[in-house]
Amino acid sequence: MSETKKTDADVTAAPDEREILLKVEGLQKHFPIRKGVLQRQVGAVKAVDGIDFEVRKGETLGVVGESGCGKSTMGRVITRLQEPTGGSIHFEGQDITRLNAAGMRPLRRDIQMIFQDPYGSLNPRHTIGGIVSAPFRLQDVEPEGGVKKEVQRLLELVGLSPEHFNRYPHEFSGGQRQRIGIARALALKPKLVVADEPVSALDVSIQAQVVNLMDDLQEELGLTYVIIAHDLSVVRHVSDRIAVMYLGKIVELADRTALYEAPMHPYTKALMSAVPVPDPKRRGAKSERILLRGDVPSPISPPSGCRFHTRCWKATEICRTTEPQLIELRPGQRVACHHPENFEDQAPQDTVLLSVAKEAASLVAEEVLAESAATSAAVAAEVEGSQEAEPSETSAEKPAAEATADAEATSAKTGPGARTAPATGVQEAKDDGQESTDE
Repeated sequence: MSETKKTDADVTAAPDEREILLKVEGLQKHFPIRKGVLQRQVGAVKAVDGIDFEVRKGETLGVVGESGCGKSTMGRVITRLQEPTGGSIHFEGQDITRLNAAGMRPLRRDIQMIFQDPYGSLNPRHTIGGIVSAPFRLQDVEPEGGVKKEVQRLLELVGLSPEHFNRYPHEFSGGQRQRIGIARALALKPKLVVADEPVSALDVSIQAQVVNLMDDLQEELGLTYVIIAHDLSVVRHVSDRIAVMYLGKIVELADRTALYEAPMHPYTKALMSAVPVPDPKRRGAKSERILLRGDVPSPISPPSGCRFHTRCWKATEICRTTEPQLIELRPGQRVACHHPENFEDQAPQDTVLLSVAKEAASLVAEEVLAESAATSAAVAAEVEGSQEAEPSETSAEKPAAEATADAEATSAKTGPGARTAPATGVQEAKDDGQESTDE
């Protein structure tokens, strides 16, 4: 999976011209915590706590984040397998947020889900033919040529033999079971498929086959995917746009190329630094891995302000008190951060690091901190200069190589003090950014 099937041209080919298939606004899913004889609610697990995104026809939206951030819950809620606590879900312009089982029944043809566990999602007492034909039976659909012929066609479509019709799930491997799950999801020719960790339970050799199969089926059938995954290489392989979730919130939403080349949220940058690079030439080279301090806070009582501020090396007082909004800082790239990476500071007046940020910075390589600080300062200077010289030119339009050169020049100007201590490096870079903005 080192080479992606989707090209950058495919990702950027006028995505706004496509019709919106799914639109989610302010989506919430809270699980109540009850105690006592009377089972009174004493709290709630805020698994999904106000997210907004949209998916256009024919595209693939990847969703990544740590375990417990609410990805799988979000997938089950938008398919209405679980009831939302708040917000709205619009599918093809129709509000499906509060539809009952009878109202959702005709929409089940258009919205299907591929589950994470290929072992637990198939009934061991049913044959493969019975499992894949269940959607036809439940929706009272009689396919052309009969159910058995259509099921055999679907099995062949996903790379299985039509002769497997009368076999049972225990006779298949994990990859074959996942293919059976895909065949079942595609039986009624849906418009939207939500895939929850479709390859996480499979061997690496099988993962590539299943991912490539999903890619081929999307191209052949015109499917729209929402793919939830941990593996960032899988997400990059199949996605057009990527949403990064943290503790029930979307902290960054951007197209694949922008997110991997210039992540703007510190949490996204930490995630990208964890991706291993299979290059023998880099063996023994010093790693620039960003180690986050501590674990994800509890969704029962999330931190105030920015939910990432307890682990972020750039957190200041405004991060602790004010929740950042998910706003579009660059075309097609939305970020929820007061002090974003690779962009001018949204709160340049707030430069005093929190004590937790100083502790977090001790786990980050000094080279990474210096580069981050210099880039932010350089981008702020670029924006200031472009506004004075040519208002039509923005920092996003400058080539990456030129921005890097500016960053190195700015880093050189800040002197060796920017690299002596991690916290000091961030502090001085932010001060530089503030001075360039105030000039």
